[in-house]
Amino acid sequence: MSASRIIRADLAFIDDDWIADGAIAIAGDLIVDAGAAGPLIERNPGVDVEHWRDRILMPGGVNGHGHTFQALLRGFGDDLPFGDWMGRLVHPTAAGLTSEAIAVGVEYDLSEMLRMGITTAVEYFYLHDGANDNAWTVIEAAKRVGLRLVFARCMFDADPGPVRYRESPGLYERNFRELRAATESDPYTHVQPAPHSVLGASADMLRLGIDLAREFGAPMHVHAADSQGEVDVSHQRFGLSPIGRLQDVGALAEHTLAVHAVRIDEDDLQLLQQSGAAVVHNPSTNAFLAGGIAPLTRMIELGIPVCLGTDAGGANSRQSIFEEMRMAALLAKASTRDATAVTAVDAIRMGTSAGGRILRLPVGRLAPGHYADLVGLDLQALSLRPRRTVTQNVVYSMLPEAIATVVVGGKEVVKNGEVLTTDTSRVAARVDEVTASWKPLTGAHPFALDG
Repeated sequence: MSASRIIRADLAFIDDDWIADGAIAIAGDLIVDAGAAGPLIERNPGVDVEHWRDRILMPGGVNGHGHTFQALLRGFGDDLPFGDWMGRLVHPTAAGLTSEAIAVGVEYDLSEMLRMGITTAVEYFYLHDGANDNAWTVIEAAKRVGLRLVFARCMFDADPGPVRYRESPGLYERNFRELRAATESDPYTHVQPAPHSVLGASADMLRLGIDLAREFGAPMHVHAADSQGEVDVSHQRFGLSPIGRLQDVGALAEHTLAVHAVRIDEDDLQLLQQSGAAVVHNPSTNAFLAGGIAPLTRMIELGIPVCLGTDAGGANSRQSIFEEMRMAALLAKASTRDATAVTAVDAIRMGTSAGGRILRLPVGRLAPGHYADLVGLDLQALSLRPRRTVTQNVVYSMLPEAIATVVVGGKEVVKNGEVLTTDTSRVAARVDEVTASWKPLTGAHPFALDG
């Protein structure tokens, strides 16, 4: 495929490493060439060159885990213990959300992600009502925003449990296959199976999840060991940790993507390594909800694949993969007392290419055959100074002001820091309308700001 445009920048993170004066060649929505600008331009004669002066060219961020509607909960349950946050805030709010409110939450959350340089995001969605209507609400809202969506369709059959979440394995499979078939040719929507957890999904549901993952060559997302409470109940019910339970029922395999994996021990780590499973590390949420600090450095030592996730806006408050890069590195250093534990380049890879590999999608790399999803950072931004140390500053000091341009599938969706695909003022107003009658459970002092 012949290139139709070339983007050249003073500095680029190409194929997982830094290169000065780098460039990529794009044809349609794909990257067809990448490398040093001079040789690349020679290999692609006659192609128009866009020189992004004073810019850093990076792959778009890959957000491995999130729940978009929960962005509406931002501030309403801060500083609560995990059980109260879930039982008093998330479940009751989810029970009453309309389709319109779900759409507002999606546009709100994904617009912020786009502004923060995320071009692919996982939406771990569980408000099914026994069908796919709500799923289509999410998918269509994501299309309006213009971000690439991994729709992790949650599997939940625990009884008692939230009614809106529950489906039998048979009903789930029918709905999953219907949604998967309807989106199969859509490069912006990727449907993947996602058992809620070992407490929310039966053994049959867990086995169905891994079977579907193998059939479609996709990961099976599953919350695992995100709190001590979950670990304790798992031991009480099954005599096993959550990771052990997945192994026991045959749902721990190379397709398994364990979300959080915070409260795990060496036995769990060995099971993850031996199975070939991967982990989504959500450092900010794990800290926010007091889950703890995942043993990231031990995972790396064992060769367990790890990518990053922001998780929900109501359990993190910042939807930025660059923030997760920083948090992952800093918490690893602090918990091991080793400043070399996770480097800036390690963190960037976890937030970009590792996400693409783990999600089994051609995203997160500036390399041929990958989607043209990219971010342009402004080298004039104060937070990226000094210029001589900018490769470190991207992780440790950069502020959102520096995110100037975002491109998804070759199309510019953020320009000069402004989201082009949605009216963010309208989205903000709709968020206020949806949440106008909600009452914070602790901490916040709500004001009626009618002006």
